[in-house]
Amino acid sequence: MIKSLLLISLLALSSLSISAQQKDKPKQQVSKQKTISPMFESKLDSASYAFGLSMARDLQKRGLKQLNGKLVAQAIDDLFAGRPSQLNEADEYHAISEVLTAAAENAKKEATAKGDAFLATNKTKSTIHTTASGLQYEIIKDANGAKPLATDSVTVHYKGALLDGKVFDSSYDRGEPISFPLNRVIQGWQEGLQLMPVGSHYRFYIPYQLGYGESGAGADIPPYSVLIFDVELLKIGS
Repeated sequence: MIKSLLLISLLALSSLSISAQQKDKPKQQVSKQKTISPMFESKLDSASYAFGLSMARDLQKRGLKQLNGKLVAQAIDDLFAGRPSQLNEADEYHAISEVLTAAAENAKKEATAKGDAFLATNKTKSTIHTTASGLQYEIIKDANGAKPLATDSVTVHYKGALLDGKVFDSSYDRGEPISFPLNRVIQGWQEGLQLMPVGSHYRFYIPYQLGYGESGAGADIPPYSVLIFDVELLKIGS
C-alpha cells in the first residue's frame, strides 16, 4: 500500500504517455502543433512543468492541500544528480504514509460533515420519508403499478446529481431510458426502487454508505458523496 504511494510520479508519467498515444493515433497533425509555452525554453522545460502539474493534481485528489515545492524540487534534483538522499527508504515510506493518511482522514471529516448536515436538515421536511437504513426519498409523482422485487430487472429514466447540483449522469440527456437487474446497482437504488410502483417518480437522497462509499466513482463522484437521484420507474422486467 505504502510502496504504491511512492509510485505517484511513475503513474503520472504512464498516464501522460498513454494519453499522448491515444491522441496521436486519430490525428497525425498533433506532432506539428507547438507545445512549448512562451515561458519555457525547451520541450524538456514544458514536460518538467507538466510532470509537476500531474503529480500535484494526483496528490490533491488524495486529499493533500499543500506541499513544500522547494523540497519536492530538491529531492528530484538530488536523485537525478546522484546526490545522497536526505531520507532513508523506511523514513521515506513513513513520511508519505503519515501525510497521506492524515489528508485522507481530514477529507473524510469534511465530506461526511457536509453530507450529514444536509441529510439532517433534509430529514425534517414534511415531504421527506426516511427508511431504517438512512435512505431518504420524496414522492414527486405517485402511481398504482406493481413494485419490483430485488431479483427483478427494471427500466427507468433517471438523473443523478451531487449536493452542489452538479449532474454526473442522466438518461434524460442521453434520450433513452436504461434497463438493468436491480441487484446489480448501488444499495440505495436497490432499496429505493423496491418502494416505487411502476409509473411513479421518486427523488432519492442517498447517504454515501448506500452509494459509492469511501471510494467514490470515477472523476465525477468524490468519496463520501451524498447522491441525489430523480428516478422514474417505467417498467418491471426486461
